Amino acid sequence: DQTFDAAVFIGYHASTSNVTGVRAHTFSSATLTKVTLNGVEMSEGSWNAAIAGHFNVPVVMASGDDAAIAEIRKLVGNIEGVETKQSLGFHSALTLTPQAVQAMIGPAVKAGLARRASLPPYKPQGPIVVEVTFKHYLPAEVLAYLPMFERSSAHSVRFRAKDMTADEGWFWLVAY
Repeated sequence: DQTFDAAVFIGYHASTSNVTGVRAHTFSSATLTKVTLNGVEMSEGSWNAAIAGHFNVPVVMASGDDAAIAEIRKLVGNIEGVETKQSLGFHSALTLTPQAVQAMIGPAVKAGLARRASLPPYKPQGPIVVEVTFKHYLPAEVLAYLPMFERSSAHSVRFRAKDMTADEGWFWLVAY
């Protein structure tokens, strides 16, 4: 909520459609292939940044593979980032040791907090339109029977909400 000064994301992955991400997935690798917010493809990092932004909370630092950090920065801005691994492919990476990553995270968070005033919250404007694309057609077909969902393709549904907090409840029902 708005009582927080900043958000820090630890251990993030790139989105499913990112060809350079290590173990890339979007919320649920078993069920989803794509999530968009107002037509913009979302990673878990950008989605969570939009929720924090609803409360005027900026993201100041994120850790994850190089592809995940790049995706978050693309939408959120030039936040501090700790690249825990460099992608060599979906199942392979040059990985830092846990001790090395731990040693990097603390200073990166401090640097991000020091820059907090120059890191605006990521705030998509409402009304919010979310489109979720499933690996299989059945979830889209079933959800389309509910009045708040519109089937936008054989594997996708779309729904609208006034803001990110209204989206959040419906999104978790749909995503899992």
